[in-house]
Formats: sequence, structure tokens, C-alpha cells
Amino acid sequence: MIKNIYKTLVAAIVIVSMTSCQNTTTPSTSQEIAKQQADENEVLLYSSECITEREVIEAQKLWGQGIIRIGKVYSDNGDYSKEAADFIQDMYGYDLSSVLFKPTLASEDQFRSSFDAALSYYVAGNEAYPEDKGFAIAPYTKVTFDNTGIINNSCRMAVAMGNYFFTPKGEDTPVKVEYTFAYVKDKSGQLRIVAHQSSLPYVPGS
Repeated sequence: MIKNIYKTLVAAIVIVSMTSCQNTTTPSTSQEIAKQQADENEVLLYSSECITEREVIEAQKLWGQGIIRIGKVYSDNGDYSKEAADFIQDMYGYDLSSVLFKPTLASEDQFRSSFDAALSYYVAGNEAYPEDKGFAIAPYTKVTFDNTGIINNSCRMAVAMGNYFFTPKGEDTPVKVEYTFAYVKDKSGQLRIVAHQSSLPYVPGS
């Protein structure tokens, strides 16, 4: 009699355990699926909202304004390193995930996967990156984007490619540079760059 009761209790525990695991790992309703996705977004610090072309264009304007602002702070003998650090924090996703950054004027350390490496490229001053001259402290008076196209059909990421033009202070002719930017949206709704490749146009015979 005792053995039968014991077997019954063990069987009941196994059934309850299996049911618990199924409920935990496999959402059975749309509400549970939505909650699971929301929890994942919270962990990743991403927004669940889709990215629009208008938002990409606005983010590009802000990026250009930020480059100009860093140069102005430098020319005014201000704290341009802090200005650049704030710019990178606002525009790039180093605090969200990995960032793939290949800047235009880098040949020794071509890829800048850390915040400090990106900061060095923009304002120099880091002995670990002796090739850096400080791209953003040239300075520039105008930055414009000419998008060849923007792809946002994956909803959670948008990719823009084209040319952008930098007009150095005291000059009239802008420098044309090719770019590819990939954006995600953080949970505050701001676009952040997670991939940035930039290069000078090919010159035949060079």
C-alpha cells in the first residue's frame, strides 16, 4: 500500500514538473509571446518600434552637426574631448552591443570596436593609436549626406549607403567620402549607429 502511494506521488511530481517546464519555455498565447519579446527588448535595451527613413535622415543631420560642433569647440579652445565623447555616446551604440566602425583615415588600426578607439579617431590624443590626427578637429564647417538608398525592411535595423561631403574650414570645395551606416533604435527611441564603414572614392591608376 505504501509503495503504491509513493509511486503515485512520484508520478504526480513528474507530471507537474513537465507542465511547468512547458509553460516556461514555450509561450502559448499572443500575450505571453509579446511579454517575452518585451523582456528581450529590455535586456538588449532596444526599442520594438520600426525605424523609418525620416528617422535615418534626421540621425544623419545630427551626426553632421555633431562633427561640426566638435570642431568649433576645438577652435574655441573648449573641452573638445568631452564634446566628442558625448557625441559618440549619443550617436553610436557602444553601450548597447558591438559596434563595427571602419573610419576613413585609419590604416594601421583600421577597425575601432571600442569607445576609446572611436574617440581617438575623432580627436586624437590616445597613445595607443599614434596614427590618429583627430578627424573631427580639422575642423569642418559643413557636412551633408547624399543617400544612394536606405534599407529598413527588417524593421529593427536600417542601413544607409551613399556619399557624404565635408567642407573644411576656410575652403569652399567639400571632400567626398563614401559611407555605409547601420542603425538600431534604443529604448528611448533614438537611433544609434552599430556599423559605420567609410572610405575615400577609388581613383583609377592610384
